[in-house]
Amino acid sequence: MAGPPELEGAVGMAGPPELEESSSRHFSEEQFRAACRELDQPAPAAAGPWQLQVETMGVRIYRLYHEQSGLYEYKIFGGLADVPPKLCVDVYMDLDFRKKWDQYVKELYEKTYDGEKVIYWEVKYPFPLSNRDYIYIRECREMDVDGRKIWVVLAKSVAVPQCPEKPGIIRVKSYKQSLVIESDGKAGCQVYMYYYDNPGGSIPSWLVNWAAKSGVPAFLKDIQKACLNYSKIT
Repeated sequence: MAGPPELEGAVGMAGPPELEESSSRHFSEEQFRAACRELDQPAPAAAGPWQLQVETMGVRIYRLYHEQSGLYEYKIFGGLADVPPKLCVDVYMDLDFRKKWDQYVKELYEKTYDGEKVIYWEVKYPFPLSNRDYIYIRECREMDVDGRKIWVVLAKSVAVPQCPEKPGIIRVKSYKQSLVIESDGKAGCQVYMYYYDNPGGSIPSWLVNWAAKSGVPAFLKDIQKACLNYSKIT
């Protein structure tokens, strides 16, 4: 869910099918369908390239290491009890509300450039690291897959000349994310997320490990709390 941004990505890796690079600045129907299929994928094999990094608080985080670049891409599986999927999607898509509950947001807004809606996102990094910022597009679709209602949000970085880099902030120029949400059959939802970015600069290993072991589970708890508060104010 664009969680703690200290999760490093993998440079030069072909991402999952839903986010493969293309010349288009938009997302295809097949990319959304491919994202839906991830919900039904079994856990990556222990002997395979995807390694289970941490399992805690009902969250499983797998990462794929890139020996050439020394970076990673991630798959995250988890759930939010007592949060219906539509509510989770509404909260995730509401940028103004996110600024109230996500402690990592420094600046976040959506603007239209040349007829295209683009999001600017500046993320707080702990001292003495420089903040990172992102320019990206995203699209949310409600999918019907064999009678199942599944919400998919795809996002990827884009270059926008009207949004130049800022002094003292490192621009993340390679970022891809997919988020898939479906009912858990009870009162909550199950969530799958693929995340990749190249944050640039040098990110200490302790920060990457903290993000996976503590940051992501804490982020899910934060968004769960935000969802419950959101239902009260809307």
